[in-house]
Amino acid sequence: MKLGKKLAGVALAALAFGLVGGQALAADPVKIGVYLPLTGQNAFGGQLELEGVQLANKEMPTVLDGRPVELVVVDNKSDKVEAANAVKRLIERDKVVALIGSYGSSLAMAGAEITEKAKVPGVGTSCTNPLVTMGKKYYFRACFIDPYQGAAAATYAVEKLGFKKAAVLMEMTNDYAVGLANFFSRAFKKQGGEIVATLKYSAGDQDFTAQLTELISKKPDIVFMPAYFAEGAIIMKQARELGATFRLMGADAMDNPDTVKLAGKAAEGFLHTTFPYDPKMQNMSPEAVKFTEAWRAAYPEKETNVNGALGYNSYFLIWTAINNAKSADPVKIAQALASIKNLSTPLGVLTINKTHDAEMPVGIIEYKNGKREYVGEVTPKM
Repeated sequence: MKLGKKLAGVALAALAFGLVGGQALAADPVKIGVYLPLTGQNAFGGQLELEGVQLANKEMPTVLDGRPVELVVVDNKSDKVEAANAVKRLIERDKVVALIGSYGSSLAMAGAEITEKAKVPGVGTSCTNPLVTMGKKYYFRACFIDPYQGAAAATYAVEKLGFKKAAVLMEMTNDYAVGLANFFSRAFKKQGGEIVATLKYSAGDQDFTAQLTELISKKPDIVFMPAYFAEGAIIMKQARELGATFRLMGADAMDNPDTVKLAGKAAEGFLHTTFPYDPKMQNMSPEAVKFTEAWRAAYPEKETNVNGALGYNSYFLIWTAINNAKSADPVKIAQALASIKNLSTPLGVLTINKTHDAEMPVGIIEYKNGKREYVGEVTPKM
């Protein structure tokens, strides 16, 4: 009898331990990896996106009825090799169930190869090159793609501005720049325009005098330069110093609060495409208002741009997918990501399409009187 009581006590203790263990297991964190450029050429955009991710994590800290979400952040240093190594480390060492990143299409492509082999889903923030998700089962993105963005820029130039002649100035080794330049040129010509010149430069160049002088001689109405904001500002300054009268237009990588600070008066009249969000835009959706107010409360000394919203949305997409899947299994999360439809977000109502890209409008920013202004949206003619 005493032995039976002892065994019964052990059984009850084991049951109690199992319940406690089960509760501990239920509360085990769900790890999401974040690999963004926090140093190097793309650091400004990467930092804004990280802050957007962290804001979303603060607002949505748990999944699956109470399991905390743990962010594991790695700096990819704006380098392709570092990006691939960061993703490998997050998957193999940190055992993340999904990844967020990256700003920069080349960096995201490097990371996507690793996630695909490991069958762990990734959500790109602002990596717009179509190759990022092409042929991938496990990589998605929270943004539109360059064919759509390039066509939107061309459509705005032709239909809104009435331009007939365009030229292109691009960094010749950058996947993002080369892809966008091609998509803009194709759409511009398809809509009846003429591309009078396509000129190139190398990463790190500081003097664009030769290219700009040739562009001036070709007399385009507009020059499309899919540059990053720092080099774009230099191009703007040098173009105006040389007396150029053509309009300059860029893409989403120019969407940076410091663009006008660096370019000064040379930014007057500059245009660029962007994602459909701006902290000062008119007629904000309730989701955009909520995000903007939350950002200002969390980061009162730093104004966001669309990169903050894209970081926020990337987390939101994964958070939604985990809850919809009712599982932290990476394969099930990927399946749930592919099924997301009509999700209301700060960037509008998003649907993940068959190629794993987010469908959304294209916004246009214009610089007027030393300020950036969100002037509206455009539906591209592909």
